[in-house]
This record gives sequence, C-alpha cells and structure tokens, in this order.
Amino acid sequence: MSASTATRRTTVAPNRPDSVPAGDPRPRTPKGGFWPTLTLLVGAAYSLFPVYWLVAASTKSAGELFTTSTLVPSFTGGFFENLGELLAFGDGAFLVWSGNSILFSVGGGLAATAVAAAAGYGLAKYDFRGKNLVFTFLLIGVLIPGVVLAIPQYLLLAKIGIAGTYWSVLLPFAISPFSIYLARIYAGAAVPSELLEAGRLDGASEWRLFRSIALPAMVPGLITIFLLQFVAIWNNFLLPFIMLSREETFPLTVGFYSMMNQGSDQLNVYNLVIIGCLLAIIPLILLFLFLQRYWRLDLVSGSLKG
Repeated sequence: MSASTATRRTTVAPNRPDSVPAGDPRPRTPKGGFWPTLTLLVGAAYSLFPVYWLVAASTKSAGELFTTSTLVPSFTGGFFENLGELLAFGDGAFLVWSGNSILFSVGGGLAATAVAAAAGYGLAKYDFRGKNLVFTFLLIGVLIPGVVLAIPQYLLLAKIGIAGTYWSVLLPFAISPFSIYLARIYAGAAVPSELLEAGRLDGASEWRLFRSIALPAMVPGLITIFLLQFVAIWNNFLLPFIMLSREETFPLTVGFYSMMNQGSDQLNVYNLVIIGCLLAIIPLILLFLFLQRYWRLDLVSGSLKG
C-alpha cells in the first residue's frame, strides 16, 4: 500500500457520518429516534392537558367559568378569590378534608407496605405446607375488584362497631393483595438466599435476617409499593363514601362530592371544586419527585449495604 493511499483513507474515513475516531469519548447517536420521541411528546401532552385545564379554569371566577374560553386563563384575580373562598368554605372544611386524606393515605400506605414486606418475604423465602394454596388465594384477591368488597367490609365493620370511624377506612387499606404479590416477586429476586443461609449459620435470628438483610434489599420495591398505595388511597372515593357518614371525617374525594351536591339555594361551587382538585394533585407530584431520588439511590446501591 502506498503512502498516498493510506493518507487518503485516513483523511476520508473520519468524514463518514457513522465513523468515530479512535479514542473519541463522544457516544454514537442512534438513528431513527424521531418517531419514538414524537410519540412520547404526544403522550406527555395528552397526560398533562387535564392539569393545564385545571390551572386555566382555577383562575376564573364563578361568573367567568362558563362565559369565557375554557383554555384561556383569566388574569382578573379569580385564582386568589377562589382560593380564599375555598379555605373559608364550611369553616375550613377543605383543610379538615386534606388532613383526613393525608391520614388515610400515609397511614394506610405505611400499613399496607409493612404487611406486604413481611408477607411477601415469607412467601418468597420460606417453604411451608399450603404455601402454593396461599399464593393461589392471593392471586384470586388481586383479581377481585375492590368495589366488590366494599359492602361486605362495611357490614363486617358495622357488626364490630367501628363503621363510620377512621379505622373503618384504614383497616381495609392495610391489606392489599397486589402489594403482597409485588413484595413477593421483588423479595424473591432481590434478597440473596445464600446470605440468609450464612446468617443462620452465624446464629442470627429470623427477625435479624429480615431486618438486616431482607429489608435493605427490598427498599426500592417497598418504596414503589408505598407510592402505589398512597396514590390509590388518595384517589379512592367509594370506600370512604360507604364507610363514613360525618363530614368532619371525609377525605377530599368525598368532600368535593358533598360540595357538588349542595342544594339549589347554595352558591355555585364549581370553581371551588376545580381549584380544590388542583391543590389536591400537588402532594402527589411532590411525592413522585421526592421518592424518585430514593429510587435512584437504592437502585445503584448494593443490596449488601448496611
């Protein structure tokens, strides 16, 4: 090969679009990413459109809500007017409902996560008689809609005298077959059986094994379970609607429903419900943003940490 030919190849090759010089740290950009990106953007716009509608509608006063364009925000001070009326409605009923929603969502989510962690770990790492039968009933529980169980749960809790109390909502939410199923799958994949056997040989108790080995490895899965339970409880309407009868025990979902069913002699409350719904999604957004940090931490951290 002549020197001129080698020189021509070395000068022409880098000009090709798919070539990267040796030692170049820049990664190659894959082709054909336009349509997937466009699909994701369309999906994001479709998902965020209701949120934009809430923001735009919450800026309108009661008179502007049905007389102006739905998608055009108002800058006449309707947002702060609606906010003040919402906080003053029913002597601060919105704040009471918000506190009840936080109580139900945090309490029910933590209880369901704790039960799922223990039950999922036991189903994944212990062999006992009837294990397959228990898992079969668990799958059946996953397939049964919660709406089917609402009336039987009310009759059972009414019989023991706690219907209408906070416990009538917290206790049913504490048991989630789907959360137990997720914990069982995650524990089976994330908790090393070899470490459990080594711990037993060293004389560690089963509680110590669960606390020191299983729980650190299951943290990302348990955070996901808590998030799913929190969102499900926060948005749940039917169970608290059936169980609760006193307005001071209502969560936000049932409280907004009661606002919408005010008598004909009451003022129009549509604008108050809209701004209340906007405020109600803020905790969900903050929760997602906050827990996303822990997902990343725990996914890159080894399961043996701690």
